[in-house]
Amino acid sequence: MAGRYNVVAMCLAIPGRVDEILNEGGLMMGRVNFGGIIKRVCLDYVPDIEVGEYAIVHVGFAISKLDAETAEKTLEVFRKMGMLEEELVSEEEAFARAAEAPRSACPDGSCEDGPAKLG
Repeated sequence: MAGRYNVVAMCLAIPGRVDEILNEGGLMMGRVNFGGIIKRVCLDYVPDIEVGEYAIVHVGFAISKLDAETAEKTLEVFRKMGMLEEELVSEEEAFARAAEAPRSACPDGSCEDGPAKLG
């Protein structure tokens, strides 16, 4: 249909280097460096990780360890595609972008083009 498009939202799992490990209220937390962007991440799912090692992080949780070479290559690909900064924006920036995005009268796609038709 003319003028329509679907937007697919993705949440990437991104490799990052653990710069610091902390215990916060019984949780293993860390400061993780994603190619210069530092985020606070839960490390509880990778309890054997050490400072300087890389983890794959998804929605704020480190889910597995990764070797440094693969991590750096992946970060470079994401950076070239413009996806690294997009995925790692702050919560405030994400809300600001969402507020500025165009709105659809029917976000579920149920509206028909043209005037509504009655029975």
